[in-house]
Amino acid sequence: MKEKIVFATGNPGKIREVREMMAETGMEVISMTEAGIPPEALCSVAEDGGSHEENALIKARAAAAWTDAAVLADDSGLEVDFLGKEPGIYSARYLGEDTPYSVKNRSLIDRLRGVEEAERTARFVCAIAAVLPDGRELTVRATVEGRIAYEEKGGGGFGYDPIFFLPEFSRTMAELTKGEKNRISHRGKALRRMKEELQKIG
Repeated sequence: MKEKIVFATGNPGKIREVREMMAETGMEVISMTEAGIPPEALCSVAEDGGSHEENALIKARAAAAWTDAAVLADDSGLEVDFLGKEPGIYSARYLGEDTPYSVKNRSLIDRLRGVEEAERTARFVCAIAAVLPDGRELTVRATVEGRIAYEEKGGGGFGYDPIFFLPEFSRTMAELTKGEKNRISHRGKALRRMKEELQKIG
């Protein structure tokens, strides 16, 4: 029987990605709904940490209070160097949590209007936290470097993917195949690191 790990998020796109990346491990990723954890378990917590790691731990601890299973949670963000690494830990709340990403993406493109290619550097950051049934906690971090595109391109992925240009592929994150994205993405890298940490401790 596969070990079940709850991934604490209400984002179906994120759950789908995590399941695909963990498909060949001995761990079955289940959603909070499948684990019987109500959405308000996360909605009621304030993500007021000063780093992606702290925010990931806040979410993982909140979900872990509802289950005996191991819980993973991530906190991801986009850092744009020209904008002083904005939106950073506020990426999900940039211009408001309910604001469509098409509006957020357009805002970032507009704020970089006239900025040369070499100064459009940016990175996706992902921190993943684990809270284990015995109370142990782990965190890992991973990044992927790129640039902010001049326009949205691609129908894959979600969030800021359509404006995150990867020079080595000459495409945005949203234009990659699922396999390509899982291999190089910040979340993919962080998940592989967390998987290694979990395997070390059995």
